[in-house]
Amino acid sequence: MQIFHSLNQLPPDFGPTIATIGNFDGVHRGHCWVIAEVIARAQALGLRSIAITFDPHPAHILRPQINLPLITPLAQKLDLLAATGIGATLVLPFDEAFSHTTARTFADTVLKQAVRAAEVHEGENFRFGYQAEAGIDSLELLGRELGFSVRVFAPQILRGQVVSSSRIRQRIAAGDVSQARVLLGRPFSIDSTPAPGRGYGTRFTVPTINLAPYANLLPANGVYVTTLRVGEETFEAVTNIGNRPTFGADSFTVESHLLNFHPIALDEATPLRLTFLKRLRPEIRWPNPEALKQQIGIDVARARRYFTLCNLSF
Repeated sequence: MQIFHSLNQLPPDFGPTIATIGNFDGVHRGHCWVIAEVIARAQALGLRSIAITFDPHPAHILRPQINLPLITPLAQKLDLLAATGIGATLVLPFDEAFSHTTARTFADTVLKQAVRAAEVHEGENFRFGYQAEAGIDSLELLGRELGFSVRVFAPQILRGQVVSSSRIRQRIAAGDVSQARVLLGRPFSIDSTPAPGRGYGTRFTVPTINLAPYANLLPANGVYVTTLRVGEETFEAVTNIGNRPTFGADSFTVESHLLNFHPIALDEATPLRLTFLKRLRPEIRWPNPEALKQQIGIDVARARRYFTLCNLSF
């Protein structure tokens, strides 16, 4: 997949294209459905396929007070977009000045001139332009004027729920990683590194890894069945998200206990990918460390059973 980080990076002869525009946070099943249609249409017509997105997320500029956590930060989002098979992604820098771009200017400068769109594929709730002034009807009118057509998609429904980034954020924030998995089309995961100052050396011999502070979306505090990819190797794990209330002073951590552990090379720059498979329980304040230790044994046993059943199903 080609990646362009501004209009200036696009070659003058880029296009014609079949295009889709969105934040694509999560790159969920609904996004992938539209993108698959974009790719198929581009192949049928012998054109390029392109996704147009924004960085940072417009909400971070327009409504900074809501502190919107992302399902997929930009690097992960681009990896997921590349996995769809789309030919290119244009990442438009979004700032206060760009937010004042009118719908007409956007359609003319980006869709007509920059990517030379022949068709634009969008969900029926699509809004664009200054203060979200325009919707699908306006896009279709501008398309007729500027020379592109518009294909409109109804929301995708799975198990009675609309597939949307906001709904997925809600489910993850509530700890419902199983339902989030259904809507995403894959387990929810985060990319990080080991926590600094934990004494991680070149040879790591303790089966517990704490993640560095993470600024984007995390599941609700609690205990989860997970996998943790450390560099190129993946371990089965039980992960606790929370403040460790049993030990007194709160200290927020994302701490993973590796089940099939062996000593590994690890330092504070080692890439980690933590994938959430199932919520076991909420965070609990136990009367003493002994009670907590007993519960950890139960959590580990449940996680091992989960992985055993998963392995038996294949």
